[in-house]
Amino acid sequence: MAKNGSKGRGRQGIIRNRSQVFSGHNKRFTKINNKTGRFMNQMAHKGKFFKSIKIK
Repeated sequence: MAKNGSKGRGRQGIIRNRSQVFSGHNKRFTKINNKTGRFMNQMAHKGKFFKSIKIK
């Protein structure tokens, strides 16, 4: 599991068991749980991606 580092350094590592895909229909990234295959969340801003999550 990724953890927050010391102040000013930010997050260390990637978040496991999650990935994100870009939806061309609405131009947003969607977060997916790799174990269950369910959609978890969708980015509020168009074209921006989630930090520390692998892009498929």
